[in-house]
Amino acid sequence: MSVRNRTTLFTAVALAAGLSLAAVTPALARPATSHAAVAVARGDARNVTQHVADFYGAYIDAAWAGEDKAAGAEAKALRAFYLTPAAQKKVAAYEAEEHADGILFAQNVPVRWQVAYTGSGAGHATNRVTLTWSDGPHAEVTRIDVQSDLRTLKITDLRPAD
Repeated sequence: MSVRNRTTLFTAVALAAGLSLAAVTPALARPATSHAAVAVARGDARNVTQHVADFYGAYIDAAWAGEDKAAGAEAKALRAFYLTPAAQKKVAAYEAEEHADGILFAQNVPVRWQVAYTGSGAGHATNRVTLTWSDGPHAEVTRIDVQSDLRTLKITDLRPAD
C-alpha cells in the first residue's frame, strides 16, 4: 500500500471516529432521567393564576427547606403577602384544629405542584392547585381550590377540592 493510500485511509478513519464522537457526546451529556425537555419558567405579575402559582412555588420551596432557619420566617412572610387577613385567619384556624399545614392541607410537603385557572365571577378568580406527593405511576394527588380577588390578586379563600 502506498504512503498516499495509507494517509487517506488514516484520515478517513480519524474523521469517522471524530464524527461518531460528536454524535454520541450530546446524548452522553443529557441527565440520566427520562425527561429530555428543558425547563423554562415565565411569569406575568398581572395574571391571577401566575400569582397563585408563584405563591405555591415559593411556599413549597420554603417548606422543603424546613431545616433552614429562615424557612419558617419565609413561609410566614409569604402568607402575609399573598393572603388576605381573613384567609390568614381561616388557615390558622384549620392548623389549630387539624395540626396540619393550612396551605397544603397536609402534614408533609409535595414533590410537585400545578395551578390551573378554573373560572371567575363577582370580582374573584378560582384556580385549582394540584399537589403530587410522590413519584411514579401511582403517585398520590390532592387538589385545592384557591379563590383570589381579581383587583388585588390576594388569595381570599382556600379549600380542599371535592
